[in-house]
Amino acid sequence: QVQLVESGGGSVQSGGSLRLSCSASGYTFSSYTMAWFRQAPGKEREGVAAINTYSHTYYADSVKGRFTISRDNGKNTLYLQMNSLKPEDTAMYSCAADPVDYGLWRPYTYWGQGTQVTVSS
Repeated sequence: QVQLVESGGGSVQSGGSLRLSCSASGYTFSSYTMAWFRQAPGKEREGVAAINTYSHTYYADSVKGRFTISRDNGKNTLYLQMNSLKPEDTAMYSCAADPVDYGLWRPYTYWGQGTQVTVSS
């Protein structure tokens, strides 16, 4: 059974940093494209960053230069380092997994429950 469990969310001030983690189990982690999505209240879910099995990365324009996605296949863990956080980054962040490389599109098969990130001005 595939499980994705996020951690690392919290409340920070504008300009601060957070590192999110997504611990995966139940499948061959290294064979799946992984991604981070976020959803703010009243807004559609949007792709933030993704990393495929070749470690090619994708970023939304809104986070380029501030966020870094990475994966540790030995630990079955996905990371999102978030720097220079802004109030508009406030959202529920979820990780997703799929054997198909969807980049920042949404049709990933497996999803975690999410971790809340709140950035105050």
